[in-house]
Amino acid sequence: MIGIMSDSHDNMDAIKDAVELFNKKKVRTVLHAGDIISPFTASAFSKLEADLYFVFGNNDGDRLLLKQKFDEIGAECCGDFGDLEIEGMRIALIHGIYEAPVDSLAESGDFDVVVRGHTHHAGVTEINDTLLINPGETAGVLTGKRTVALLDPELGVEIVEI
Repeated sequence: MIGIMSDSHDNMDAIKDAVELFNKKKVRTVLHAGDIISPFTASAFSKLEADLYFVFGNNDGDRLLLKQKFDEIGAECCGDFGDLEIEGMRIALIHGIYEAPVDSLAESGDFDVVVRGHTHHAGVTEINDTLLINPGETAGVLTGKRTVALLDPELGVEIVEI
């Protein structure tokens, strides 16, 4: 199972709740679709019992220190775009500031799953045979809902409020 989150925006309580859920569900991999924001949040992510991959978002300021602190906890920074092979699926990981590239990735047929964030609105769409997943916002700052997603390759996607 894969845990998916985005837009955690320094909300340490929300990050801890997401990590707790992912650990409880025994996810093997967590994908973060950007806007972690500050390097100090690495301490909350360090409790994660899964591999962590992340991309930068438009609000991530000190990218160099963010990458350094997350490298120290064993996370993998994918820069602005991740092209990943996880549990037999080819996954694109992007923050998704602009809709056209997100749609193009989903329509390309090159990926089984496209994970994006930025909008703070959770949703799952199928475009051709590609799942487009937005886990919503972990922080809950815009919608008032703190959400993440769980992706089971055999059962599909579940949006979970934390």
